[in-house]
Amino acid sequence: MDYRRIIPCLDVKDGRLVKGINFVRLKDVGDPAENAAAYCAAGADELVFLDITATVENRKTLLDAVKRTVEAMPSTVPLTVGGGIRNCQAIEELMDMGVSKVSINTAAVRNPDLVKEAADKFGSEKITIAIDTRSNSKLPSGFEVMVSGGTEGAGIDAVEWAKRVEDLGAGAILPTSMDADGTQAGYDIPMTKATADAVNLPVIASGGAGTLEHLYQAIVEAGADAVLVASIAHFGKYTIRQMKEYLAQRRIPVNL
Repeated sequence: MDYRRIIPCLDVKDGRLVKGINFVRLKDVGDPAENAAAYCAAGADELVFLDITATVENRKTLLDAVKRTVEAMPSTVPLTVGGGIRNCQAIEELMDMGVSKVSINTAAVRNPDLVKEAADKFGSEKITIAIDTRSNSKLPSGFEVMVSGGTEGAGIDAVEWAKRVEDLGAGAILPTSMDADGTQAGYDIPMTKATADAVNLPVIASGGAGTLEHLYQAIVEAGADAVLVASIAHFGKYTIRQMKEYLAQRRIPVNL
């Protein structure tokens, strides 16, 4: 059975779990390892851990926070880690620690060969390409790739970039709408759908979930294989169980 997955996202800054709106106005939400353990117990299919300031601060991922998070989780729940990953050595370090997959964003834009090199070395299924997007009417799809934690436009069309990284060997695409991030007003359906339509890879909808209906829309209207959730989970609006039961009632296959 090809289940649709619910994936809580842990945005981490200085070793603490945070959540913002449009990538700014960050609030402290607690300890990433404790939250990871709670989400796993609640039925999360996977988790994503993003060290959101690593690239801007020009440093590696905070390995001690990753290590504590891995140790708090059962090995049956995959963990994807991103933020500050610039080379295969950094990926190897994380894999040795028990991380299941990595998410690469800025480094892939700066050096697309890294995608191919990483996919060849570790396997495509281990390499997720995160694409932070912002509306830009000057580009063919209307969406621009943003890098350095969303602080800089790359001048690249987001949908074309998704196609390119698929050709380079990426195993999944994680497109996050900066415009929708943290607003709880819903995922950017046109951007997510344009990405999902352009590639034959799993696409993880990200940025803006605020209601159970939003999860359903991302899967049915945008064609997402999985939904990333943050605010609606961190602030106790819905449990993972409630999310899955809602989708199951709407005939979406989920792993209950």
